[in-house]
Amino acid sequence: MPLDNNLHLSVLDQSPVPLGRTPREALQHTVELARLTDRLGFTRFWVSEHHNTNTLAGSAPEVLLARLGAETQRIRLGSGGVMLPHYSALKVAENFRLLETLYPGRIDLGIGRAPGTDRITAHALNPHNTFSDQDFADQLMDLRAYLRDEVVADTIHAKVKAAPFTDTTPEMWLLSSSGQSGLFAAHVGAAFSFAHFINPNGGPKMMQLYRERFQPSPELGAPQGNVAVFVVCADTAGHAQALADNLALQMLKLETGNYSPIDAVEKANVSALSADLQHRLAYHHQRIVSGTPDKVKAELTALAASYDVNEVVAVTITHDFDDRLRSYELLADAFQLQHTAQAPLAAAL
Repeated sequence: MPLDNNLHLSVLDQSPVPLGRTPREALQHTVELARLTDRLGFTRFWVSEHHNTNTLAGSAPEVLLARLGAETQRIRLGSGGVMLPHYSALKVAENFRLLETLYPGRIDLGIGRAPGTDRITAHALNPHNTFSDQDFADQLMDLRAYLRDEVVADTIHAKVKAAPFTDTTPEMWLLSSSGQSGLFAAHVGAAFSFAHFINPNGGPKMMQLYRERFQPSPELGAPQGNVAVFVVCADTAGHAQALADNLALQMLKLETGNYSPIDAVEKANVSALSADLQHRLAYHHQRIVSGTPDKVKAELTALAASYDVNEVVAVTITHDFDDRLRSYELLADAFQLQHTAQAPLAAAL
């Protein structure tokens, strides 16, 4: 079981666009949150990839990460994740090699295989996407070869290399909410992140299977995993409950085909839901750890222990940005993260 002082905290930010806000504001909030969590001592800051939605603004992680690197100093930056089936392995390798060249030793290449959108949009992104396991496995092997500068006779890798050429390599992670990508991660010797905030069932078993089947690679000699979960931390139990209810209600709305952005807490009316919807709401609460700092600390520590990992990735979505900032501040204080003073940043290129 991980001890409190050995538990690393990281961030997955989805650049949410609350009701009444704009995508520009959402992305500015992501930049501000990256600056804050960098100072607070969080380990990683990952950004997600979603398409054809008015509720999440992050459609191109590699572009956003370039800006975040210029706005931060020490925190690792990564994709949570790039949806590999939409793209060529070479282009993904080049994007993240370029980021690694700009910010050496700070870049994580998180890979996913879900569409991150509806099937029609996925087809528009890549008309040749078959969503097959074999195609994804082939892409993954190609990506690994490009990142390693492997020369494989009688293949494209004998002639084509991913530029720019650099002496460090992005850290590769595979992301999953079902466990299948954990098996891919074990096979190629990559790190594995389980999305408990998407699927609260079966994750610990998937992480155990990943560890059992892990094959060491030149980049990673032993299995490395983390768990991502919705986290809402507030100064009072009542406010934390209201924020968590509002988030669970947003998940319920999305599940029932209502794709409107998250509304203010005051507009949530959980008590008016039918018995069936109350049951679904309770399920969505399983995806959230919420409460005051002591309660959240205890539950995150227990969650990490159940997965046998020493890192938790917190995903926080609230209508009011101040609530989001405060949640991460309280987390940092609860776990006694090492805060750092922010030196002046170099001018952006």
